[in-house]
Amino acid sequence: MKALVFAEPGRASVQTVDGPPATGPDEILLQVRRVGLCGSDLNSYRGRNPLVSFPRIPGHEIAATVAALNPRHPEWHTGTPVTLSPYTHCGSCAACLRDRPNSCQNNQTLGVQRDGALTEFIAVPASRLFRANLSLTELCLVEPLTVGFHAAARGRVTSGDTVAVFGCGGVGLGAVAGSAFREATVIAIDVDDAKLATARKAGAVHMINTARASLHTQLAEYTSGRGPDVMIEAIGLPQTFRAAVEEVAFTGRVVYIGYAKEQVAYETRLFVQKELDILGSRNALPEDFRDVIRMLEEHRFPAAEAVTHTVPLEEAPAILEAWSQEPARFGKIVVEVS
Repeated sequence: MKALVFAEPGRASVQTVDGPPATGPDEILLQVRRVGLCGSDLNSYRGRNPLVSFPRIPGHEIAATVAALNPRHPEWHTGTPVTLSPYTHCGSCAACLRDRPNSCQNNQTLGVQRDGALTEFIAVPASRLFRANLSLTELCLVEPLTVGFHAAARGRVTSGDTVAVFGCGGVGLGAVAGSAFREATVIAIDVDDAKLATARKAGAVHMINTARASLHTQLAEYTSGRGPDVMIEAIGLPQTFRAAVEEVAFTGRVVYIGYAKEQVAYETRLFVQKELDILGSRNALPEDFRDVIRMLEEHRFPAAEAVTHTVPLEEAPAILEAWSQEPARFGKIVVEVS
């Protein structure tokens, strides 16, 4: 069967690999239909993801259909459209024992520590599948949106909160939509007007383009001088890490999804004076998947605007090279596998 393979940093090609894979007793064979690409896939392609070894088949944002029946799981019928959670969990680490398997110490994500879904068939445990009344493109959006939804859950966002989200890429849009889903007032922050326009359609009430407006002045205006109740950072820059702490309200919550690629120096006095909750957010839980699916089924997210490029599998290597050369030119890329 065909697969997209990262042979080494900066080199991707469509190759023939063994398959379809054999299924275990609790696994379901899936025919992969479409796969979304995200920033972590780009980092993997560039060789900047320390968790990835080569060669590697990428892909963890998945739309698929059930390809074969498993008598032990008669609830899954051939042809059923599904998406899935791409994570594993060991069941015995501290995170798993606290019922937070999304942060499993020994997690292996599809396309990162193990081969992913940019191939014609994959076999996955039935417990990780989610059915949905969605298009194939919408199914590809479920997993990336869950990451932002989980950040909103980590921030304990409620209808009485004002939430500011740094970054309106795929993950940031999930945080905007997840906060709006919880009926919060959402402020979207970015330097790209097109991304801010999509964030408005995803539920943001206010937009701040920090390339031409003062972040502090605008946040003060939108929050009566108090600052947002919750700040969600989905960029990964030292300056936005610091700004989240500086701008959040007293007794507010700061949620970090992004990774800063260098050390961040803080005025730690603000942690204590404001009595802040500083929270990390990683991956997603099954309830996040169910919430995102419900939101998409209710047509409360601009799926058409979120996807900017759709290409067949054979063109995936070329668009990866172009994306690596000019990342600002691309939004969400979806690859048609079959």
